[in-house]
Amino acid sequence: MKNPMSKTNQNILRLGSRGSPLALTQTRMVQAALQSAHSDLQIDLEIIRTTGDRVQDRPLAEIGGKGLFTKEIETALLEGRIDFAVHSTKDMETRLPDGLALSAVMQREDPRDVFISKKASNLAELPAGAVVGTTSLRRRAQILNRFPGLEVVPIRGNVDTRLRKLHDGEVDATLLALAGLKRLGRECDGMTVLDPDYMLPAAAQGAIGIETRADDHRVIGLMAAINHEDTLKLISSERALLEALDGNCRTPVGALAEIEADGGLRLRALLANPDGAWLHSTERRGVIEDAVMMGKDAGEELRRLAGEAFFDD
Repeated sequence: MKNPMSKTNQNILRLGSRGSPLALTQTRMVQAALQSAHSDLQIDLEIIRTTGDRVQDRPLAEIGGKGLFTKEIETALLEGRIDFAVHSTKDMETRLPDGLALSAVMQREDPRDVFISKKASNLAELPAGAVVGTTSLRRRAQILNRFPGLEVVPIRGNVDTRLRKLHDGEVDATLLALAGLKRLGRECDGMTVLDPDYMLPAAAQGAIGIETRADDHRVIGLMAAINHEDTLKLISSERALLEALDGNCRTPVGALAEIEADGGLRLRALLANPDGAWLHSTERRGVIEDAVMMGKDAGEELRRLAGEAFFDD
């Protein structure tokens, strides 16, 4: 006798995602990869609007940090209304809620930032007083550390909204993640890709993360087919650094782990104060098996350099 629940239990998964164009593009990538790996799998999409989507008139640091893009989705996951969630991994809290796990990541897209302007090809070409639009404290701190004569103003919204504000002259330049532009097919004229030594990306930038319930072994097993192990190790190093720093949207932190030609791991990291008055950087090289340890060690060094008073504010 057939189990009447077998189709629901075995072949149908409920996927939770934000509804922004980039979120849906990334969600479709995961959905296609899963259905390629498991041809009999049906995936039902539930779009969940988060606080970060609703509140667009204030910087994230003022309204609670990066968890604002994941909290409502994680609640749905914990309550069993969805079976897994797709996130931009850089938006995920360093410490996930009890009962949840980062169970897989897709292969990382180019993690670098891009500079976009109709008036200059890079930050150095902008005149004093030029306005750069970014809500990212990480970008703001690195810009002002090198170019204190520039004005940095908040600019929220999705990719199209930010590009429109640039086109309308509200700002002279902006910085965006290259990965998002590539996934949306929005690479454009006037765009300059920034070397990480010039503008270090956010931890886990360019990686799509898949979150599940920690005890849902069936779903975790299905996700294993699309997990990119090297990417998971790299972002685990970067997230270990964040954890050592208690990093969130109120802490300007940059981190990038890469596998070098010889197979070794290189980790670059920085910590700055929001106005760019000081910036500490460090680097680690080692074997990829030590990725998490390297991230933790680098984070502890940056914490010592900044002093505990910085984290008490």
